[in-house]
Amino acid sequence: MKNKVGALATSIIYQPKAFSIAEFGLIPYQADLKIQHHFPYCEPFLCTPTDTDSFRKKEFMYFNNNWSVVIPMANEADTFHELISVLTSVLEHLESGVVYMVVDNASKDRTLELCQELSSRDSRYKTVWAPENRNVVDAYLAGYRAALEARHEFIIEMDAGFSHDPRALPMFLRVLNEGNDCAFGSRNINGGSNADSPFRRRFISSFGTFLANLFLGTRMKDMTSGYQGFRWYVVEAFLENGLQSKAHFYQTEIRYLLRNSRYMEVPIHYRAPSPSVSDKAMKDSIRTLWYYFIKHRFGNQPEIKIDFNYKIKSS
Repeated sequence: MKNKVGALATSIIYQPKAFSIAEFGLIPYQADLKIQHHFPYCEPFLCTPTDTDSFRKKEFMYFNNNWSVVIPMANEADTFHELISVLTSVLEHLESGVVYMVVDNASKDRTLELCQELSSRDSRYKTVWAPENRNVVDAYLAGYRAALEARHEFIIEMDAGFSHDPRALPMFLRVLNEGNDCAFGSRNINGGSNADSPFRRRFISSFGTFLANLFLGTRMKDMTSGYQGFRWYVVEAFLENGLQSKAHFYQTEIRYLLRNSRYMEVPIHYRAPSPSVSDKAMKDSIRTLWYYFIKHRFGNQPEIKIDFNYKIKSS
């Protein structure tokens, strides 16, 4: 199986007549397939449009196996083993993937100990101990740096505690393998939901998306979700760019800054861990939104520009 340019630069366009969700809801069947190359200088795809039986096999569905997922872990002891069980089933199904579990001083239970025990017996799980973290954004960025240093091609961010379903990971990989720079989780498109969250959280998320699109000129269906994935050079770009937000609004900030990149929204199911958002996080959201509104309306409309020439990470 090839792991470089030709496979990564190929997208699959199909009109499905039916869709199997038996294996994480991703493997299409009874589909009319057409292969389209985004980059004319790339190598041919691994199977032909008529080779639908081979295409249904998972080794043809996930072209690049060098991917990772970043998960900040704070006070997750109660759901740790259940989460790891589901994550492991996904990794084994895909026969690939590395998990970076980020723990800092915000965690007061046995989460760090559990992560270190898991890392000692399973090399697919890496514990990132980051006591220097000052806020939740630092935790995410610490995980991104660790994954980037390990030279993963795709890096996906998700929350612990089953706020995000690990079984959606293959959908993010599919979007990134089809040539997109970013895959943004969305609760507000067909197939997504926010139903398991309290009304207050659903309202804050929906109203936040409305305000962000109104004031920042974006057009995404969900601007506040934290389930998202990127190619390595996108992660490198926003780490170098720096971020204003110090709380969960940073996910909206990233989507605004990457609004002109190649992206797709991926349907996700979200379950809020708590019915409220802290006053500190709300103040950070208002401050950051106002900062970018002024910049967007009267300044130079800041963005992270992605080089659309395909990049290959040297091995």
